[in-house]
Amino acid sequence: MLIAGGGIAGMALALTLHQIGVPCIVHEAVADLQPLGVGINLQPNAVRELHDLGFTNDVLDTIGIQAREWALVGRNGNDVYAEPRGLLAGYRWPQYSVHRGQLQMLMLRAVQDRLGPQAVRLGHRVVGYRNDEHGATALIETRDGARTEARGALVVACDGLHSAVRAQMHPTQPPIQWGGAIMWRGTTPGVPIRSGASFVGVGSLRHRVVLYPISRPDPATGLSTINWIAEITVDNSQGWRQGDWNRRVALSEFSHHFDGWNYGWLDVPAMLRGASEIFEYPMIDRDPVPTWVDGRVALLGDAAHVMYPVGSNGASQAIVDARMLGAAMVEHGVGPAALAVYDRKLCGPVSALVLRNRGAGPFGILGLVDERCGGVFDHIDDVIPAAERDAFMAGYKQAAGFAIETLNAAPPTLAPGARVVRG
Repeated sequence: MLIAGGGIAGMALALTLHQIGVPCIVHEAVADLQPLGVGINLQPNAVRELHDLGFTNDVLDTIGIQAREWALVGRNGNDVYAEPRGLLAGYRWPQYSVHRGQLQMLMLRAVQDRLGPQAVRLGHRVVGYRNDEHGATALIETRDGARTEARGALVVACDGLHSAVRAQMHPTQPPIQWGGAIMWRGTTPGVPIRSGASFVGVGSLRHRVVLYPISRPDPATGLSTINWIAEITVDNSQGWRQGDWNRRVALSEFSHHFDGWNYGWLDVPAMLRGASEIFEYPMIDRDPVPTWVDGRVALLGDAAHVMYPVGSNGASQAIVDARMLGAAMVEHGVGPAALAVYDRKLCGPVSALVLRNRGAGPFGILGLVDERCGGVFDHIDDVIPAAERDAFMAGYKQAAGFAIETLNAAPPTLAPGARVVRG
């Protein structure tokens, strides 16, 4: 089998295929994988799958911390909603806040150890594919511009937002969708707030800061690495005009939007000033497509369903995708039948989640606060009753696949020792 892309999705799929006895090669466009990115959250449904791949809590603790709380705070500093997360919420598996690049490197090392050093071929960009009755061919461009091909029983594209495979599969897909939100992201040394492992969103639906620690406090200083995202929403009628989807920026370009955001327990301007480097991103996704499969070729991860990062489930869903595809192969063999089952089970529900996140996802509670009181309140129960807040969040968790009772009761996606026994 051939995998296009060596990100978290591609690594999760390679490890899953190895576990079920399916040989594979990963073709990755970059010549040298580096631990790039900032903080992400791994929901319990994804942590369960990582455990089953051999990444226990002892391993995951080396690249992040177990989240304890998810909280929203209004612009005036009053709590809107708070709940425990992971083990404290009653899940059988924790939620983790980790550095995205360190997770990718952890998984890469595991792929190279288990599958061999030649299992990941760097500097190989998959630019297209061909299907035939007996297999699929990946069309590859190397770093020096040479063209080559590789053939396998299946090709699975884990090549992200700008997937060439998706573009060929759906040539009339609309362009990247930007709803007007601009994010600035960085990390700053700081003292963790609230529970010490809290994901906290402060502000309003269109003007907020999100922060959470991604490392344990340093014993000498008491400081953790705090991952933060500062965000505003602007008029998007002219489209994204910067040209660059990920650029390093100076603090002065955006810090004025957060002047005065000092609550004593959180000094936002100081946190922004403490970052060594800051990157700007538009909040983007793609309109869902009706299928992730064309013959013996499939999409997985962001190539299938890039979504707004408001529910902390982009990377988690990619890991779940890989495991679900592996389970389909155990049941139906390495062929189109397995891809069809994978597509039928995931494409519709996850496409709905993409649109749900576009509609603000769990941050939608802040939108209700804005509508009902203009964001100014003394007691949140006077604005949104607790039962309504709880029902809102329960609905999101169910849609995202990590409702507590459902997940805790579910059997493993891949039974221990499961192997593919027919092609």
